[in-house]
Amino acid sequence: MPGNTEPIFALTPRLGVVAIATANTGRDGSGTIGTVLTAGSNGTRITRITIKASVTTTAGMVRLFIHDGSSYFLWKEQTIAAVTPSATVKAELYTLTYTGEEALILPSGYSLRASTEKSENFNVFAEGGDF
Repeated sequence: MPGNTEPIFALTPRLGVVAIATANTGRDGSGTIGTVLTAGSNGTRITRITIKASVTTTAGMVRLFIHDGSSYFLWKEQTIAAVTPSATVKAELYTLTYTGEEALILPSGYSLRASTEKSENFNVFAEGGDF
């Protein structure tokens, strides 16, 4: 059977969010990992991931994993800088944008997961849409 010859666009907007705060140094999917977004029944396209600290941060890492329902796969790592938020200093914010062929396509049954290396509070958002 031939493949699609026309572009397929997301039908239903999706926003996933998880708060993570438990220290986890593992890169193998062990330890505490939060679920950011689970793919819809026809799959999900993720075009933007935002990581927002809500506390003082020390140099460290936030890790993003793909979970296929049974195994974890390290997908991306975002370095975190040391920042002490105040009335004049914003808490750390990272925006990862994936457009076109860079977008993350999660098949049905897959999910995007996140963990933090240090015991610091982060909110992780995933924006996209279901097919």
